[in-house]
Amino acid sequence: MQEALTRPKFAAGPLVMLSLLVGASWCMQQSFGTVQEAAKAELHLSDSQLGLLQGLAVSIPIAVLAVPIGRLIDRGNRMRLMIVLAMLWSAGTLLTAFAPDFALLFVARMMAGLGATCAVGAAISIGADLCAPESRGRAMLILTIGKWAGTAAAFALAGGLYGLFLHGGAPWASAGLPPWRAAHLALGILSLLLILPALALREPARQEVEAGEHASLRVVLRELAARRAFLIPLFIGQIGVAMVDVAASIWIAPVLTRDYGLTADHFGGTVGAIVFGVGIAGSVLGGLLADRGQRSGRRGGILGSALIFAAIGVPAALFPVMPGAGICLTLFGVLILSGTVCGLVTAAALSVLIPNELRGVCLGAFIAIAGVIAFGIAPSLVTGLAGLMGSGAHLGAPLAIVGVVVGILSIVAFRIAIRNAPRQAIR
Repeated sequence: MQEALTRPKFAAGPLVMLSLLVGASWCMQQSFGTVQEAAKAELHLSDSQLGLLQGLAVSIPIAVLAVPIGRLIDRGNRMRLMIVLAMLWSAGTLLTAFAPDFALLFVARMMAGLGATCAVGAAISIGADLCAPESRGRAMLILTIGKWAGTAAAFALAGGLYGLFLHGGAPWASAGLPPWRAAHLALGILSLLLILPALALREPARQEVEAGEHASLRVVLRELAARRAFLIPLFIGQIGVAMVDVAASIWIAPVLTRDYGLTADHFGGTVGAIVFGVGIAGSVLGGLLADRGQRSGRRGGILGSALIFAAIGVPAALFPVMPGAGICLTLFGVLILSGTVCGLVTAAALSVLIPNELRGVCLGAFIAIAGVIAFGIAPSLVTGLAGLMGSGAHLGAPLAIVGVVVGILSIVAFRIAIRNAPRQAIR
């Protein structure tokens, strides 16, 4: 096993900058969901088309390109790749502001989704090389805080901008566009500005390389196949959690609008505050639990908290069928908290238990599979089930059913992953 000459203990500054980029990416990816009802009205879209815009528009390019991008993460300059991806999600956000029809809007959301989702794998790989293995949980904590801050901004900032332009505020910034379009124009410009300080970041030295930094894809795939008893159930467990979180995040706005009578400028700030608060809490908790589980020395101990919080997420998935908006939003927050802990712990487990030169392809494969299932299937699964149930525009019951059933599957899968986890961390 090769060792880098210098192993950083904890490079906080670069990790924070990476976190800002991750936050920007998730804000640009999910901003459309906050104002989708306004876009639906202007472009005469159906719920199925809304599902496609936030589902297949994300999953198709990820399924095709996530693994090749994973190879670039393993073998290329990851910081340059992050800048390219940032330009891609920014361009997608700007195109969203001007797309005249469903087809171009679909392309715009493809660009935003591909850039944002693939950036997560690059950020995790870079972050893992900015600290020692025993600090990986805290590193993933910082990156996960960025993710949920971006998700919160997608609700709060997009909703706030929508309300501002809806009520005639800052006409100089709207460019004469409808409010939901003007909001995306402002977000796209902000995203471009956030790229500038990232240009100063440098590629860190790679740590913990076993098979060789330039190992062939055949060697990498063979090494991953040797770990399939651990990776397959881990992927299933985390993809299940991702499915539930994605469906909840996509359909929370229509549920609040149609079932509880709220509008984007009314609920955007509240949902954003909830997401940001539980995102930080879940990131802190997940990071501490991941490091504690790793120090326990038990086989698969790092994943123990993922199993617990996957179980907590099952009753929380009932949020859309609660009798009032208050308890609905409370359980939604618990669900997001559970998903945050599971996601961070899974990322930390991969960064500790999988060799460096395998992480990019491993994360790329995970992102591709998760993208197809979580984004490509989950939103349409909810609308399809709504059609079978005859619930029409009301998505609460189908959303709850999908969340509970998939959540139970995740619990079983995490338990198997713990049992099959590698006995020692990569050093």
